[in-house]
Amino acid sequence: MNLLHDLNWRYATKRMTGEKIPQDKLNNILEAIRLSASSMGFQPYNVVVVEDPEVLKQIHAEAAKQPQVIEGSHLLVFAAWDNLTEAQVTEYMERIAAERGVSLESLAGFAQSLTGVINSRTAEENFQWAARQAYIALGTGLVAASHEKVDSTPMEGFNPAALDELLGLREKGLRSVALLALGYRDAENDKLASAKKVRRPSEEFFLTVA
Repeated sequence: MNLLHDLNWRYATKRMTGEKIPQDKLNNILEAIRLSASSMGFQPYNVVVVEDPEVLKQIHAEAAKQPQVIEGSHLLVFAAWDNLTEAQVTEYMERIAAERGVSLESLAGFAQSLTGVINSRTAEENFQWAARQAYIALGTGLVAASHEKVDSTPMEGFNPAALDELLGLREKGLRSVALLALGYRDAENDKLASAKKVRRPSEEFFLTVA
């Protein structure tokens, strides 16, 4: 399918049918998220995949009772790292060395640069940076879902502290920042299913510096 056609097809689905996403489609969406762009390739976040109906019911109560949480097939929780450390940088460098077949010594400058960035900011600034990286992945997930003809709804309307406690995220060094419900639109009960997509016109949206 044409990418622009996919993006015109997608919308923030308000009601879903409960139909399950085929595993291959889910895997493709998750792999696209894993391959998403990230500053310096660091990926300072995790994605929690929730399918358990009982857990989804509990999340539903903490997410303004948005129906997509329990009507969807899966719910993805994007959770940023609560604290960035030199140990994480070291682990990242070791992964690069192993994947690319290079020495750790050759990555010393890169490691020093990344560590310097982390150490130059407060813990909260680092968390906000990590959260922005998670949002890049969220956007990739939206595009990937549209390509797979899977409906999706990005959500911020939830209680992060309650969700973190429910999923035990703080113990894992994580804090939830966004949700992505995946499923299939219930066209009969979602009035936006047939509504025309509304976006600002390109002549107003783009500012050209020539």
